[in-house]
Amino acid sequence: MKVAVVGATGMVGGIMMKVLREFNFPITELIPVASKNSVGKTVDFGGVECTVVGLQAAVEMRPDIALFSAGGQTSLDWAPKFAAVGTIVIDNSSAWRMDANTKLIVPEINGHILTKEDKIIANPNCSTIQLVLALKPLHEKYKVKRVVVSTYQSITGSGLKAMKQMENERNSIESEMVYPYKIDKNCLPHCDVFEENGYTKEEMKLTHETKKILDPSINVTATAVRVPVMGGHSESLNIEFENDFDLAEVRSLLHQQDGITLKDDPTTNSYPMPLYAEGKNDVFVGRIRRDESQKNTLNMWVVADNLRKGAATNAVQIALLVKDL
Repeated sequence: MKVAVVGATGMVGGIMMKVLREFNFPITELIPVASKNSVGKTVDFGGVECTVVGLQAAVEMRPDIALFSAGGQTSLDWAPKFAAVGTIVIDNSSAWRMDANTKLIVPEINGHILTKEDKIIANPNCSTIQLVLALKPLHEKYKVKRVVVSTYQSITGSGLKAMKQMENERNSIESEMVYPYKIDKNCLPHCDVFEENGYTKEEMKLTHETKKILDPSINVTATAVRVPVMGGHSESLNIEFENDFDLAEVRSLLHQQDGITLKDDPTTNSYPMPLYAEGKNDVFVGRIRRDESQKNTLNMWVVADNLRKGAATNAVQIALLVKDL
């Protein structure tokens, strides 16, 4: 298959190409796509140097699949142009996620709803993916009523410039500020822009996307925090169910869920951490315990590499599904 990666010179685009190789995706031709400033440069794909092309040139090459990670406006402008020539677009931006005619997919949850007619498919927000995957088996068994989620999000979610800001701060070098404050030795309760209701856009994504993917009846309230770590996003979940649960059964359900790795043994200090999740494709769940202040309520801790399952891996997993439709 001819596969285009739009945003190939960016952080997520690079991981997408790496995951395509790791998953042995059947590629006959890789088409790296980027802005005009990068056209003509080369990227390495499994030892082969591939020349970066612009968006219009890529459309004219009619790829079978295009993985987009180049920002919302680029997706709005160009995804329909790729779709018009028969390309299946899997978009990592927020541009199409809440569009009523676009499916928002986590393969382990709702990959079965994809059809040949789906030409633009939305990849959920990174923090949403790990949240809904951890909720899925528990919702099916006990029915989730409400989730209170606090996120601890890696700076890698803000891209290369954010990583550079933290690196420069640690070396006492003045440089461009991606965040409104220092990020090193700090936590910023400010992911994305603030909306009129006082929540940030990132927090509202967790609410809206969870409802669309899993169940519109689930209530979600979130606080999203940027922290000076590299390996992935962490989430503290407080989950209220309609029905009571058994902790041993909760662990068993999570253990059996595709895409979940259970790491939950306080006696050996075994729990998920970004240091452990970095570079891995699974979502890691631990610190599972009953909320003793309220009935039918569970606490747990969820960690995933936001560049992998939170972005590139999920997109490639979608591509693996659509290639067989």
